[in-house]
Amino acid sequence: MATGRPKIALIGAGSATFARRLIADVLSWPELSGGDIALMDVDQGRLDLIGPLAARMIRDLGVGAHLTVTTDRKVALEGADYVITTLAVGYAYEPDRPDVAIPEAHGLHQTVADTIGVGGVFRYLRTMPTLLEIGREIERVCPHALWLNYVNPMAMIMWTIGKVLPGIRNVGLCHSVQGTAERLATFVGVDHTELAYNVAGINHQAWFLDLRHGTYRGEDLYPRLREALHDPVRYEQDRVRFEVMRHFGYFVTESSRHMAEYVPWFRRTAADRERYTPELAAPGTVAPATPVATPAGSLASVPAYRAPLWETIRQQAAGEAPIDYVRSREYCSAIIRAVESGVPFRFNGNVPNTGLITNLPDGCNVEVPIFVDNAGLHPVHVGDLPAQLAGINRTNVNVQELAVQGFLDRDREAIFQACALDPLASASAPIDAIRTMVDELFVANAKWLDGYESRRAQAHG
Repeated sequence: MATGRPKIALIGAGSATFARRLIADVLSWPELSGGDIALMDVDQGRLDLIGPLAARMIRDLGVGAHLTVTTDRKVALEGADYVITTLAVGYAYEPDRPDVAIPEAHGLHQTVADTIGVGGVFRYLRTMPTLLEIGREIERVCPHALWLNYVNPMAMIMWTIGKVLPGIRNVGLCHSVQGTAERLATFVGVDHTELAYNVAGINHQAWFLDLRHGTYRGEDLYPRLREALHDPVRYEQDRVRFEVMRHFGYFVTESSRHMAEYVPWFRRTAADRERYTPELAAPGTVAPATPVATPAGSLASVPAYRAPLWETIRQQAAGEAPIDYVRSREYCSAIIRAVESGVPFRFNGNVPNTGLITNLPDGCNVEVPIFVDNAGLHPVHVGDLPAQLAGINRTNVNVQELAVQGFLDRDREAIFQACALDPLASASAPIDAIRTMVDELFVANAKWLDGYESRRAQAHG
């Protein structure tokens, strides 16, 4: 069992989505509740909300955690045993951001545009320099730390970290596996705690390879899931994922909203969009981005749909609203607890493919089962995925590989080629329109992108 006070640094602590959840989760474990927690963000206004909220949690729970709230990243990282990243750079989730609006003007209708595809590629280009700065600072001031990354686009970011900073222990975390498991439990009529499953693939596109009731010897639940496919009520709840299962045999981990933009079949035309994602087909269904001010300070460019989250945080920090201390489904705190206690924990995480999935490229980033204990991370060998699933994954890995190459070489042509190979982009827009789209996105993101050269591929023959 580990001794001493573990130090946990949360970089990007101004995240409305993750900060409350992760802080409460950490404080819920006896092995962690007496440690040091450092909250860091570049936005003082957000820290002015999250800091008092964390202080209230510590008081309410009567634990001995020591809290540091700072805008100085080095102060937060100094001596850290665990580093959690939850940040965003530039355009984040605003529905009218250039990552969405520019491709849409050229016929490419994305849904989220933050993990893969054209929007995901440009979010990666904006975000990766900051993540590498953090990684190099980890090398200098806390080289033994375990880096737990939540920042998207997960696969491209973790692939790059693995190539550039191979000496840092790291894993990419998401909640799509456990979230999908809970959803599948409702479809097949069992409690989610009674599921046994094996999941592997790539982030946001991993596959439930096995789904059983109770244990690995229990009832195979796929027949029930196929019955759900033919139930109109349940089908309506997850049209895209049920269609993928209908044609390829397995259920995928990311939501219909996300999965629709990772493949070429569901958003190519207006008819496709209306048939498979009707809730996203009509314009104006998402609130536009507007600046929001709070009594605690200015939160610049906070989308209107997130304003209620920040108002709730303000009320909780002030003692005007209750705090939910039920431990969340996020893996992060349980991983840290496993290292500190030596009690093993199994989760799905994103790591380099060192022969773990044998029919995906070596070196790409894969999402596989991992065991963690006081000796560290132990990824599970999966072997071959069913060929059709590996084929779908590879269409996305192709984009990731060229985007990573383009970032590392500052090669604008590789970035164009990555976008041109995106399954939905290539099904939606002519190749010359994709080139124009990429040029316009470079202009729109110029503040964060520097030094990309245009290296046109030379014809040979």
